[in-house]
Amino acid sequence: MVRKTTSRLADGRELIYFDDTEPYVSAAAVREAVDVRPLSPREPAPRSAASTRRDPVSGEWVTIAAHRMDRTFLPPADESPLAPTGPGQKVPGEIPDTSYNVVVFENRFPSLEGPPTTYRDEPLRQERSASGRCEVICFTDNPATSFAELPLSRVRTIVEALTDRTRELSALDGVRQVFPFENRGEEIGVTLHHPHGQIYAYPFLPARTQALVEQSIQHKQQTGRKLLDDVVAVECAEGTRVVLETEHFVGFVPFAAKWPVHVQLHPRRDVADLTELRDEERADLAVAYRELLRRLDRFFDRPLPYIANWQQAPVGEGRDHGRLYIELFSLLRSPTKLKYLAGSESAAGAWINDTTPEAIADRLREVATQ
Repeated sequence: MVRKTTSRLADGRELIYFDDTEPYVSAAAVREAVDVRPLSPREPAPRSAASTRRDPVSGEWVTIAAHRMDRTFLPPADESPLAPTGPGQKVPGEIPDTSYNVVVFENRFPSLEGPPTTYRDEPLRQERSASGRCEVICFTDNPATSFAELPLSRVRTIVEALTDRTRELSALDGVRQVFPFENRGEEIGVTLHHPHGQIYAYPFLPARTQALVEQSIQHKQQTGRKLLDDVVAVECAEGTRVVLETEHFVGFVPFAAKWPVHVQLHPRRDVADLTELRDEERADLAVAYRELLRRLDRFFDRPLPYIANWQQAPVGEGRDHGRLYIELFSLLRSPTKLKYLAGSESAAGAWINDTTPEAIADRLREVATQ
């Protein structure tokens, strides 16, 4: 059982607790902690500092978020904004309670917020408000652990929280995709060490999602079938790159993997997003996902810096061409060396991988949890 409790921070931002332990799963329990920080009410960033602009050459939308320049960067442990409030905390953080299971709150320095507004709609100059929403999800109140080390019951709570947020954020005006992700490790660019992720509700389709929709439309016209359904079927049939199989999910290294460590986790059944998973599928997802994270830490026998992204179908137009899956990858190409994006990748978008997808799959099978 997971209990959801909604509160407000001192500046009006929403704070949501997802509890799976006593006493807070009880209907009689309440979370009464109040954020006493002297924060001014939230005001949306002005257009001069926050908007989305369309690149007329690539068609991609770029978010301008100049107001984020002074956001928190690697604070000491006793000043962590994600730690529970209590003894040992020098500076009160974002969560006023003394303990928590899983917490979601609106980002204090959001890239996206507010309703959609069109500023300019010219052929080469399209500009809109940076609408949508950015949330932070704290996986645990323990700063010394990681997602992979969490008990299975807590991973399940996180899945339930992400499902709830997908449902709620998809209903916001103008949202086109709900995109949860986790950045882990300073090599990735993490600015807070506490185990956490983020959830973006985009007012546009990001470039990769737009490309998927376009490829899927083309595949449907040519074959009459759905692209990602066929990708999963082909990988399962070939088996060379499959690294994990459960009743409801299959994990495999992509045929054209870009990163030196790269794996995807797909539901066997075609579902658009987390809200379409059945209860038993969400339980199985928690098992499969945690297993993959644990294998990542064995890949080079060290905590692996990674990006985990939960790809979900578009909201509205293009939804029929999307499909839920989770992607995990790392920039680490050896225990001590990073893959830096050189001119070919960063400037030309022409990827070069320093290993083979089959070798990645071999290693991910080799380090399976015993």
